[in-house]
Amino acid sequence: MSSRSTSPEDTVPSASINIPSAPGPSTPLTESYTYHSPIPTAAGPYILGVDEAGRGPVLGPLVYGVSYCPVAWKSELEELGFADSKTLSPEKRSELLGVLNSDPVNLGWSVRVISPQAISSGMLRVPPTNLNRQSQDATVLLIREVLQRGIQLSEVYVDALGNTTTYEAYLSSIFSGITFTVTTKADSKFKIVGAASVAAKVTRDVCVEEWCFEEFEGADNSKDIKGFGREFGSGYPSDPKTKAWIGESLDPTFGFPSLVRFSWTTVKVVLEKSAHEAKWIDEGQGSLMKAFSSSKGRDKDRNLVTRDLCLQSVGTL
Repeated sequence: MSSRSTSPEDTVPSASINIPSAPGPSTPLTESYTYHSPIPTAAGPYILGVDEAGRGPVLGPLVYGVSYCPVAWKSELEELGFADSKTLSPEKRSELLGVLNSDPVNLGWSVRVISPQAISSGMLRVPPTNLNRQSQDATVLLIREVLQRGIQLSEVYVDALGNTTTYEAYLSSIFSGITFTVTTKADSKFKIVGAASVAAKVTRDVCVEEWCFEEFEGADNSKDIKGFGREFGSGYPSDPKTKAWIGESLDPTFGFPSLVRFSWTTVKVVLEKSAHEAKWIDEGQGSLMKAFSSSKGRDKDRNLVTRDLCLQSVGTL
């Protein structure tokens, strides 16, 4: 499958981009997935960079990206213009993704697209899988799958996630024989991480820009649908456009479309304030417990379910 990426304020019109890692404007993003570019054919060992796009927004997926090239090709990589994707224009990011696709001999890349539903479900389950843990899992998955594709990795550079020393030790314990460097602003310090940043950012931008509302299957998703406008803004909770879109897109009974991360505090507050209150009839599970309680006499230690089904104790056959 494919994937795409969305930037906060400015994006390139999707019609002008061919992003193989995106679902496309008519395919709903309902599950997390991974996309891999063709396997580079140059001899290894390889270096690999890891970065993400979309940790903070209340809308859309979180996308983790990796990019890799031969160690011997480092100097050529330095000349291609990769950098922290946030410092690049949408046009430049799109151009650089084209560069990643244009050299199947030396360059490879992959993305893990974590759907808004998966993010929320993980954060709200008991015990919760917080965003850091989901991010770690995505990183490990991508590195493992690159190795499984036959790429020999000697060095991996990762943009910081929490305590850099602890995370570095964690990754080293999983992948022996690989030197890990986890540091802040890795996308500015290492071109291979900048390339991963571009892959993740472009993927997320297009995912949001071309979001297909699964709630209205068959509708023209390029237009506003039953109150679900497309003026998402940046997707960050502090963005006035995003705030306005969230307020306008709430259905008091059914909540929000699946574009929204319903585990975010911003969304919880809106639901508590404006959505219909849900009342649980059997909150204490009293009726359920009673149904499986014991009886007396020959029916002692048998529950109400067996009696409801007219199952009787037999003394002799």
